[in-house]
Amino acid sequence: MSSPYDEVVLELVALDLPTSPRLFELVVDQWDRGNAVMILDQRLSDDLKRRHLEAAGATQIIDRSGETTLHTGFKVEQGDALVVMTSGSTGEPRAVVHTHQTIAASAAASNERLGTTGNDHWLLCLPPSHVGGMSVFTRCHHNSTRLTIHESFDAERAMDAARHGVTHVSLVLTALRRVDDSLFKLILLGGSAMPDQLPPNVVTTYGLTETMGGVVYDGRPLDGVQVRIVDGEIQLNTPMTMRCYRGGAETPTWFNTGDLGHVTPDGRLVVEGRRGDLIVTGGEKVWPLSVEQVLLEHPAVQGCVVRGLPDEEWGARVVAWIVPTTVDPSLDELREWVRTRLSPMHAPKELRLIGEVPRTALGKVDQPALLAAAWR
Repeated sequence: MSSPYDEVVLELVALDLPTSPRLFELVVDQWDRGNAVMILDQRLSDDLKRRHLEAAGATQIIDRSGETTLHTGFKVEQGDALVVMTSGSTGEPRAVVHTHQTIAASAAASNERLGTTGNDHWLLCLPPSHVGGMSVFTRCHHNSTRLTIHESFDAERAMDAARHGVTHVSLVLTALRRVDDSLFKLILLGGSAMPDQLPPNVVTTYGLTETMGGVVYDGRPLDGVQVRIVDGEIQLNTPMTMRCYRGGAETPTWFNTGDLGHVTPDGRLVVEGRRGDLIVTGGEKVWPLSVEQVLLEHPAVQGCVVRGLPDEEWGARVVAWIVPTTVDPSLDELREWVRTRLSPMHAPKELRLIGEVPRTALGKVDQPALLAAAWR
């Protein structure tokens, strides 16, 4: 019996419409036609949408009216299913190609680890233009699990959905802080700077766009996922790793993540941060992630970013950009908070109070904007 996936894949169809059941009907329809899809982030400016379309090489665009427009791109290969944009470490958009096989492997491994059943009910409230949102759909699609779709995250709507049957949700830390976590059976949490103390129903994830999202849950690799550390860098060998970057060479068996970390004696992966983010201050190594985790536990800190800036005396100094809650914390207060929980070398030497953490359209910290941010 033939499968639509056996057909020759010709088009990369960009879907330029809001998150809704209709969007995912179009995804499945294009897959059944043998085409691959990419979902355009509706928060992007028209100029950035254009850049993403060009980087991905989309050949068709379907807008919210249902109209299809041809676009100058290039064909995809048989078996390709999804193109997702990522900025990686460079900030420039790159197009990650996932196949039906990598998507199915991701969904199966995640469902197996989480033990999801037909009685569970997911809420999708993250952007499906990123793997965090899209993987909620693919888990449900491959496991026939019930799914409720919200156009965007709204804390009250999410909690109301939980009161009316939703059991599972995928969130980032900022969203987690805005909901009553006890309403959900399980919360899948992505991102960095995780606090040490989390509710028992929260499962933390580590992964990349290139691995179709999380492949390590609570420090433990999913079934079929291999982790090794080479010169301090995390490398992954997984059945859900992308086929390639659009127009590039096939991905090698072991994928270099660009993240540094280590594996504990009991086999748990500990992620220390991006290689380029390491701060060497006074000859000592400081990982921003560890400082951010501690700062986020302070009651006056709503959001934060820690980076190193050049310093004549120390080589680099630890700088904390802080989004305060209601009371502005002082540098001395935060230095003492970090010093007693980590060490004096981890304590920030400079504090910059900002209104919000600037982020790129892909959700990562916008470094140039952060450096230019007005202080309070």
